[in-house]
Amino acid sequence: MKNYQLRSGQALLIREAEKEDASIIIDHLNMVGTETDNLTFGEGGLGISEDKEAVFIDAISKSDNQLMICAFIDSKLVGHLGFTGGSRPRIRHTGEFGVTVIKEYWGKGVGSELINYMIGWTKENHVIKKINLGVRSDNHSAIRLYTKLGFVSEGTITRGFFINGKFYDLINMGMEINSL
Repeated sequence: MKNYQLRSGQALLIREAEKEDASIIIDHLNMVGTETDNLTFGEGGLGISEDKEAVFIDAISKSDNQLMICAFIDSKLVGHLGFTGGSRPRIRHTGEFGVTVIKEYWGKGVGSELINYMIGWTKENHVIKKINLGVRSDNHSAIRLYTKLGFVSEGTITRGFFINGKFYDLINMGMEINSL
């Protein structure tokens, strides 16, 4: 658990997700799914039950190459990050993450703090050597953020997203983790 001060002066608490957070995480994902088309899911979120989400959170908490964290302002869940490491021996040192922030809190530093928390976690856990992500090629603010935090572009997947009858390219970005 870590406390941060945002640019707005608000206090931000980031901590690992707990099984008891399943309901608020689902509500959060359902909300952000309606606020942007930059995610791999839309309205209706991920379509997972509270019980399945609780089991998923519990499994992640017992894994050495997965992480789920939540960001709170005044006890309100405003951001979420999930990092999933590879399941097979040859790829368990790599993983991909997704991050969501409620639109009301965009541009306030919540996403940056979530990602920095994850980067610090990868350096401390000594398992993860590579962080990957995918971002829509027209999501310029996210690309700027990822670049500022040290991620580099590694290629483009054409037609990576299909939303409302239109294709969007996906940029793969990555960061190598140099931990002993």
